[in-house]
Amino acid sequence: GCRLQLFFFCLLFVLTALLGALFTEMGVHLENPATHHIVTAQNFFSKAGIQWLLTNMVKNFTGFAPLGLVITMTMAIGFCEESGLLVSLLNRSMRRVPPALVPYLIAFVGTLGNIASDTAAVVIPPLGALVYLGVKKHPVAGMIVGYAGANAGFTANLMVAGTDSLLQGLTNEAIKGFLGNQDFAVDVTCNWYFMVASTFLVALVIGWLSQKIVEPRFGTYEGPVEEETVAEIGPAEKRGIKNAGLVVLVFILIVVAGFFTGILSKDGHTLVGSLLLKGLIPILFFVLSAAGIAYGLTTGKFMNLKDINKAMVKQMSAMGSYVVFCFFCGQFQALFNWTHLGTLMAISGADFLRGIGFTGLPMCIAFILITALINIFVSSGSAKWAILAPIFVPMFMLLGYHPGFTQLIYRLGDSPGNCFTPMSPYIWMILSVAQEKYMPDIAIGTLISNMIPIAIVLQIAWIVFLIVWETLGLPIGPGVGMQLPPGIL
Repeated sequence: GCRLQLFFFCLLFVLTALLGALFTEMGVHLENPATHHIVTAQNFFSKAGIQWLLTNMVKNFTGFAPLGLVITMTMAIGFCEESGLLVSLLNRSMRRVPPALVPYLIAFVGTLGNIASDTAAVVIPPLGALVYLGVKKHPVAGMIVGYAGANAGFTANLMVAGTDSLLQGLTNEAIKGFLGNQDFAVDVTCNWYFMVASTFLVALVIGWLSQKIVEPRFGTYEGPVEEETVAEIGPAEKRGIKNAGLVVLVFILIVVAGFFTGILSKDGHTLVGSLLLKGLIPILFFVLSAAGIAYGLTTGKFMNLKDINKAMVKQMSAMGSYVVFCFFCGQFQALFNWTHLGTLMAISGADFLRGIGFTGLPMCIAFILITALINIFVSSGSAKWAILAPIFVPMFMLLGYHPGFTQLIYRLGDSPGNCFTPMSPYIWMILSVAQEKYMPDIAIGTLISNMIPIAIVLQIAWIVFLIVWETLGLPIGPGVGMQLPPGIL
């Protein structure tokens, strides 16, 4: 998958260079309504193009916004993961649950689990199978519900997650390429309100579909019932969770005090534009790191600084492919901005949509569905947004939409199909576990055929939810609505 992405971005780099040269020779130029400057294409195969590459290649990589954001969040969440805090919290939340609530809880925990990114797709489904076994339900149905929660609901969470920081960075890169050095950007919380509400929507939809569609298809489980159950956490783990909770509480009190005293806000009460929002990633880094370290020290997982350092190194060792992705994606995006292709396509696209009258929610829904279609074949959300953001963020801005809203509707199309696309390596892992432990004759078609109704119904429910949300005029994040604030363009 990583090699395919690298080849893809190399191909896009070459294609962008060729199109830039072609448009330069054709003399393509348009007026940018945001700056009133004439935008012309630039030729990479020229002295100016070679100078640009040689003087900016390193900066294109180190200045690529998602690089530092995601690595910082990964390191913080890694402390919670390596110390065992995440698994203990999952085990504790899934014990002694009434059978009727089991599907909803597993879907909810799976959705929350995506704060640990792909780890949720590995950990939640087997736990879901064990919980289903414990309440006399088919374990493979539990795996499907857990997998759907961790993947179809991947973009939703109660907390600001790595997905928020990754997409925000790409969105701001697109804004910068369109507006130049103007001081306008989206915060990492630009979709937070909507995503918090979506967490409950995802859990309700997946839980309900599990009871109505998935579980009846599997019927009663008659296979071998192992003595394996969801692990009971011991006294040390309980103390670890308590100490981690106390550390988080202390940090929250410090942050609240800093906000109301004006250190983290402008006047002691305004959230929008405050240092609390702008510095949320560092704050989360300190909170999550401290919680993970407190848990690890209490349980004995971390005995000294050497163990803590090993936990950081282990998490960073898994980021190698992401760093390489950032290098090639950064070069492509930088060239796309330098050749002005993104701005030219955005201006012409916005003029075309305005000319045919295809704007408003119908256009937004069409964008969601196009994203959903692409998602079946390209499972990487970051790769898709890296390609789409430089075109659609400026285009939607010209049509009067906030970049945070454009990012939101992309996320709604990017998530539901994650649970059934065969391009994801994790669905094959789930198949392997199901064959080995519960259903030796199960095939990939069984998993996909049960995931597809979940993805379709969730996609429809999310679109309806978006329409209701915007009809009520609710903000999707602190200070962020559907419309672009006046004065930006």
